Formats: sequence, C-alpha cells, structure tokens
Amino acid sequence: MKTEQTKLAYIEVSASDLPLYCPMPGSSLWNAHPRVGIPVDKAGDSRCPYCGTLYKLKGDPPKRHH
Repeated sequence: MKTEQTKLAYIEVSASDLPLYCPMPGSSLWNAHPRVGIPVDKAGDSRCPYCGTLYKLKGDPPKRHH
C-alpha cells in the first residue's frame, strides 16, 4: 500500500533558489559535507558530487544577461 507522502528521488528547486548549493540550508548536520555549487540552471538538473542528491529545476531557467 502506498502512502500519500512518498519520498522524492530528487529535489525540485526554482529560479528563486539560485545560485544553488548542497547541502541546502536546513539540512541535518550529521550528514553534512563541504558546500558545493550545483549548476542546475545549465542543464535543468544536476547531481551533487559528494552525496549524489539529484536537483531538478522547476520551470524555466533564469534569463542570462549578455
């Protein structure tokens, strides 16, 4: 039987969360690793090289200035 709350296999982020870093604010200290930038705005999704968490950008990527 499935429950209403199922753990996501990824974390959805929006343009307002950028620039994105892992671990995110509010993460538990017991599983912390060095802070690293996640370039989710380039491809739409990206994994943390330390913990493997997958981040997916929800919506359109932000507009870049030239």
